[in-house]
Amino acid sequence: MMNLHDVAAAPIAAEQSNAAVMQFLFLGLIVVAFYFFLIRPQRNRQRRQQQLQNSVRPGARIMTTNGMYATVVAVDDDGIVLEIAPGVEARFVKQAIMQIVEQGDAADDAEDELDDDRPEDADEPAEERAASKSSSKPSA
Repeated sequence: MMNLHDVAAAPIAAEQSNAAVMQFLFLGLIVVAFYFFLIRPQRNRQRRQQQLQNSVRPGARIMTTNGMYATVVAVDDDGIVLEIAPGVEARFVKQAIMQIVEQGDAADDAEDELDDDRPEDADEPAEERAASKSSSKPSA
């Protein structure tokens, strides 16, 4: 026999089970979002970086992960020999390769680095710089 308490408890139990299902669906949605927004793109970046590191051949101009430009001299199984400056060779692991640069790109970057080291008023003659500094001082 069904009493009044059993009849009233049935809708409440159905609402609670719906809430539990919604919580599990929300949790599953978060897991799927993490996969598509974080895990999958990172895996693709790792795959592209691995292909880049395996495609390096002697004579290629590269940039290492610390920003140093060099030319590949030799490639081994797990490492590479780079010529950093004429006559200066160093051994690196392949994971130190950040990107392969074109010949024109490396020259442009080196020129930009030289320009960054110059003071802003380097184009002015020394006399003009001294005159502008002395004229900006207040007189006593």
